[in-house]
Amino acid sequence: MTTSTTTPTDVATRGRHVAAPAPTGTSTGTPDGAAAWAAWHAERERSLREPHGWLTLTALHWVPESPTTFAGLPGQWWADGQGVHLRAAAADAIVPAGSQDALRGTHVQDVAEGASRIVATFVPDGADPASAVAVELVRRTGRYGLRVRDPRARARVAFEGVPAFAYDPAWVLDAPVRWYDEPVAEVVGGAQPGLEHHVQVVGEVDVVRDGVTTTLRLTGKPGGGATLLFTDPAPGVADWRILFVDRDATAHRTGGDLGEGADGDAQPGQTLRLDLNRTLNLPYAFSDFGTCPQPVAGNVLPFSVEAGEKVPR
Repeated sequence: MTTSTTTPTDVATRGRHVAAPAPTGTSTGTPDGAAAWAAWHAERERSLREPHGWLTLTALHWVPESPTTFAGLPGQWWADGQGVHLRAAAADAIVPAGSQDALRGTHVQDVAEGASRIVATFVPDGADPASAVAVELVRRTGRYGLRVRDPRARARVAFEGVPAFAYDPAWVLDAPVRWYDEPVAEVVGGAQPGLEHHVQVVGEVDVVRDGVTTTLRLTGKPGGGATLLFTDPAPGVADWRILFVDRDATAHRTGGDLGEGADGDAQPGQTLRLDLNRTLNLPYAFSDFGTCPQPVAGNVLPFSVEAGEKVPR
């Protein structure tokens, strides 16, 4: 099995709760927005229910240099300059990615820094063959880890949906955006102690409320998608959340919409559609085994964004 697992790219201290009237930027919600959001939310919950989705994480083991056995995992595992080694006998019944047969001997696999992928599967004793456990290899801050994805995980079995705020068109904003000509490298922390993530800041966006502008930085890849990771004091939400933004939703606006520059002339610019109703929890909010990056410094909104997903546990 060679399916790659993509981690959203897999904490500011909250202040007091501030009631959140609609921001005073440009609201662009549409009458059919609630129906579109409901369909999007249903698809989000469907993806979380997948057999090896984010609700199935049951362990994270950091791999040492010497052969080691881990509770609940077949075989012996160790890491060196080649990658991560798995040594198993036929009786271990663990199948490496790309094979149909149980491993007999040693198998080596590698993964790039910040990436992850499924490297093996096995069926626990007495389990339904359709409930194969996947072993995901991750590499974070130069360390290799093994993350276990078990379809029988309690979080998946008991899942009844992700709590979320009701759709509110006031949280659909066209906000001023500035895309950088060149990305700016930043280092941020992660959901696991001691982890560092190297991210690229590709632009910045202004969120306005009551005449006060808060500038947040966007991360991603040049020419690719962008993400907005932020924290805010809304009640019942995760310490930080993520919004995936579509660069195609960038629109030019006229100088008259922007006010005046230092010389008194109107300045042209762009806006970016931010539908904060689609703000998501990162994987770390669903389990103790996420390695997600934290927001870049300063990505803190001083008011509550009562939109999007709430904390799931």
